Amino acid sequence: MKIMVGYDGSAAADAAVDLAQRHALAFNATLFVVTSLVGGHETETDEIEKASEKLKSIKESVEKAGVPVETHLLIRGLSPGEDLVKFAAEQKINEVVVGVKKTSTVGKVLFGSNARYVILHAPCPVLTVKHMVDSSL
Repeated sequence: MKIMVGYDGSAAADAAVDLAQRHALAFNATLFVVTSLVGGHETETDEIEKASEKLKSIKESVEKAGVPVETHLLIRGLSPGEDLVKFAAEQKINEVVVGVKKTSTVGKVLFGSNARYVILHAPCPVLTVKHMVDSSL
C-alpha cells in the first residue's frame, strides 16, 4: 500500500504527516511525503532549500518510527493541487492525506484551495486532517 501526504509546511500539514505515519504503520504501507512548488519566477531559491531541509527532517523522523518513506520535492510548473493529483496517479497511490485549514469564502475564491482540488480530483480516497488549536491555553 502507498500513502501520500501533501506537505506545505503548515501546522495542518504536520498533523497530516502524523496521521499518515500512523496509517502507514497500521497498514504496512510506504509513506510518500510530497511538497509541490510552482517553480519559475514564483519560487525563490531559499524556498526550495527550506522545503528540501524540511522534507529531510520529516524523512529522518518517519524512518525512526519504522515506516518506509520517500520524500519528493516537485517543481513542475503546476499548481500544488494539480501536481499532487498527477503524482498520486503516476505513483498509483492508494490513499492521500491532506491537512486543511479554515479559510473564508473570499479567500477560497481569490486563492483557490489546493486541498479542495486534491479532494475533488485525486484518483484514490482522500483523508483530510484539520489541525486543532487548543484555545484554552
